[in-house]
Amino acid sequence: MIYTQKNTSKTYNFRISLLILCLFIITNAFSLYAQGPLDNNLENEIFTSKVTAGADRLFSEYAYLIKGKNIALVSNHTGILSDGTHLADALSNYTDANLKVLFGMHFNIRSNDYSLPKDEEDDIDDQTGLPKYSLYGERHKPTKEMLKNVDVIIFDIQEVGARFYEHINILGFVMEAASENAIDVIVLDRPNPITGIKTDGFITDDEFLFSFGAFGKLPVIHGMTMGEIAKMYNGEKMFRGEKQTTLHVVEMLGWKRDMWLDETGLKWIKPSPNLPDFDAMMAYTGTCLFEGINVSAGRGTDKPFQYIGAPWIDNSAVVNTLNKLNLPGAHFESITFTSEKKAFHSREPYLANERCQGIYVTITDRNLFNSYRVGISMLWAIHKIHPKQMNWNQDIMNRLVATTRLEQMIYEDKTPSQIFASWEKELNAFNEVRTKYLLY
Repeated sequence: MIYTQKNTSKTYNFRISLLILCLFIITNAFSLYAQGPLDNNLENEIFTSKVTAGADRLFSEYAYLIKGKNIALVSNHTGILSDGTHLADALSNYTDANLKVLFGMHFNIRSNDYSLPKDEEDDIDDQTGLPKYSLYGERHKPTKEMLKNVDVIIFDIQEVGARFYEHINILGFVMEAASENAIDVIVLDRPNPITGIKTDGFITDDEFLFSFGAFGKLPVIHGMTMGEIAKMYNGEKMFRGEKQTTLHVVEMLGWKRDMWLDETGLKWIKPSPNLPDFDAMMAYTGTCLFEGINVSAGRGTDKPFQYIGAPWIDNSAVVNTLNKLNLPGAHFESITFTSEKKAFHSREPYLANERCQGIYVTITDRNLFNSYRVGISMLWAIHKIHPKQMNWNQDIMNRLVATTRLEQMIYEDKTPSQIFASWEKELNAFNEVRTKYLLY
């Protein structure tokens, strides 16, 4: 082969370019190494996320749903886009639609800092200047006047996977209001953080329907996303008056039913300051039952909803009784703890500053762990050891359980396995209906 000056020049230039590229890669690699592991910040989440939440598709593929529309937004601090912008601010700045009104909880729609002063029931959002109404107090359903001139309601809240966590019930009230006022509803879907596989627990009894803890006929562990629940509410005509609304669900991309939230790549946002980590949230979906008993649920400790106790409990006897049940994915240990009022608490937790003889619920295998069965088994065990000392707060337990059957069976000394078997028929019927509304 004959090499010309032109060929030699090309070869030389190619080698120089390759050398520069290699130096660039090596330099950046050392830079990343020097910085150490990337922080778990929003930028990292954008890069690593396997799942796209519905909110991040609203302004692109689904912009046609809101173009030229007057909008009401129902959200809380979890309603953020992948770039960290809260949906309220993104919609307020969006020139192709008109955000008219906000609905949230009893704090600023962007915050869950319980140490801050609560908003008024009817308030003005400082950042947007728009009216903001709380759906968390005495009122759970928007009124006709609040929805005046609204064309579409957008709903975007991350829930925790349990019926008694209020937001799926607020969804029901909001959709009912929409059906009565001929307003469309858009639900921006997010993952069920404890997977979308398991269902468990009693179905709501009729006398407890349309309540803050149980709007519709769902089990405690529902195994659905917010969008799927919305489709079921609408499809099964679960609203009073059996009306329906025009519903649009903006689905997630990449989510699978067996995914836990920490497998999605989406940023973990504490649903509440009282749920500081993932184990607390998993335990909460069962041990929240102790909010209705004269026992501390561990609020004000480092392990809320995993530390359960009271000064009068013989915790060694209770722990031995529980471990003999061999509940899958769970183990129980004796501990003592003293809860205290944290900075974010608006009031002292139950049994604060009292030394409690406690039971520590540890999750040994989250795929086997059945939180609601664990919570019921703990109620049963404490009652078995202390039949005259455990008191039942009727109002709170009605909200959490939405049936009187559990109390009756506990006080009749039914075993945990008998209690679990009692809901099997109704749960199977629910699962058949549920299948029609699954999106993933």
